[in-house]
Amino acid sequence: MGGLFPPNAPATSDVAAVVEVALAVALVVGAFLARTGHLRAHRYLQSSVILVNIPIVLYAMVPPYLEYIAPGLPAHLAQPSSLIPSIMLVAGAAAELLGIYIILVAGTTWIPERYRFRNYKIWMRTELGLWWAVVVCGLLTYWLFFVPGAAL
Repeated sequence: MGGLFPPNAPATSDVAAVVEVALAVALVVGAFLARTGHLRAHRYLQSSVILVNIPIVLYAMVPPYLEYIAPGLPAHLAQPSSLIPSIMLVAGAAAELLGIYIILVAGTTWIPERYRFRNYKIWMRTELGLWWAVVVCGLLTYWLFFVPGAAL
């Protein structure tokens, strides 16, 4: 009987997968906090998730992408093993940048008034949707690379 993780998966990938799912769940908890009026807790939780994610991405995700996926582009982009991580990269960059922008608009006065949004809900829901799209692409990438016989 096998364990939870494939034996050929690097420990870094195992930890990153678990942490990213936990961070995505934390974002859902944060959304619940906002809906129930706990705005301070919502603010701290959501901001923490976005900021904690940065070193994880830079350490556990970008280097393998640059080493294993990027050299085969654009020739192999039609293959799921290149396409899905590439979608994850673009959506992940968008999610991280949007998250930082939301933090700056909601928590500082650094962004000039003309560049600030007023409808927080649409931007935060977009962030949550992007984040979950990235998590799904990340889990698919993990599955494609480390589960023996996996294919799409």
